[in-house]
Amino acid sequence: MDTTALVLVIIGALNWGSIGIFGVDAIGTLLGGQLSMLSRIVYTIVAVAGIWCITLLFRDREDVPTRAR
Repeated sequence: MDTTALVLVIIGALNWGSIGIFGVDAIGTLLGGQLSMLSRIVYTIVAVAGIWCITLLFRDREDVPTRAR
């Protein structure tokens, strides 16, 4: 769940970056405009992922699984 949430937050960050730098809403453009139902669903899913990622800030480091190198 953490990895999925982080990927969605990164997608949201890239979308905000495209809005700030180029003035283009990539998600809105791809999904039929900012007010289309599909775009609003994606925006909501990204927002829920962002809220989930807030929990990552308050977890102990030992609780977060790490990959073996």
